[in-house]
Amino acid sequence: MAQPRAQLVPPGAAGIYHCVQRCVRRAFLCGVDNLTGHSFEHRKIWIEERLKLLCECFAVSIHAYAVMSNHLHLVVQLAPEAVAGWADEEVAARWVRLFPPREDSDAALRSKIQGLVANTERLQLIRSRLSNLSWLMRCLAEPIARRANRDDGCTGRFWEGRFKAQRLCDERALLAAMAYVDLNPVRAGIAQGLQDSAHTSVVTRMQRASGADQALNAPIGPILGIRQPPLGITTADYLQLLDWTGRQLAPGKRGHITGPAPHCLQKIDNSHDRWTTRVRAIGSGYWRVVGSAEDLIELAKQIGQRWLKGLRLAKRLG
Repeated sequence: MAQPRAQLVPPGAAGIYHCVQRCVRRAFLCGVDNLTGHSFEHRKIWIEERLKLLCECFAVSIHAYAVMSNHLHLVVQLAPEAVAGWADEEVAARWVRLFPPREDSDAALRSKIQGLVANTERLQLIRSRLSNLSWLMRCLAEPIARRANRDDGCTGRFWEGRFKAQRLCDERALLAAMAYVDLNPVRAGIAQGLQDSAHTSVVTRMQRASGADQALNAPIGPILGIRQPPLGITTADYLQLLDWTGRQLAPGKRGHITGPAPHCLQKIDNSHDRWTTRVRAIGSGYWRVVGSAEDLIELAKQIGQRWLKGLRLAKRLG
């Protein structure tokens, strides 16, 4: 049975989440439909442009993303404390970028912004929405659905009714979710390596770090949006960890590495097998929460349940 979203994502609270939004039936987000031969590759531009816009308007950070043929992954961090520091005019201007007036003119834009600033109650509601996960996913999904329906010459649902969300409770859970998302094309068998993983944040990271030692050796952070405290490994470490993990999750790949794991893995997990299990478990081992057994037990108490899926796994992984 579906649970209220507020149980997992308390309104106004900071947090990091792995979100999955799927298309209905045989609808294609992008890629090539093997049945009809029709290509939907152009839609990847829609997603990437929309994500950039959302990160310029919402108080969020995107740690990883992957656009697959019929679903989308995001690892997103909410930063409600950032919204609290924005002036009223900035809040209104960001909202108007998301929902511009029908009249395409500077005068109409200024008028709408001024109207929002004058409406204190409405502006306070907007301020809360700009760090709200459900509104972020809504502002991503709805415009893409409308464009896709126009592109297909049809009407009706393009996305499933609800997006799936997992709370990531610590840095290890965040890194495991990032690896799971960035390695989606490799695990699906549609990419031979990281450089072939189109539509993912790891390709963007590689392009930004290409030939720049300073970028490679800098601690890894969000790929889009508000800056956050960096994680405990560098970009070079993360790319090396991804390459090794991908070869463990897809051992039939050409060039499968059987040698030692990258040194940076010692900072994350003492056991190589436990690490690969953590990454796999993002997809099916856990349900609503990814973290330690204590994290799962605490959230279960908060929402009035005795346990959550993944508790036994979390105890085994330690």
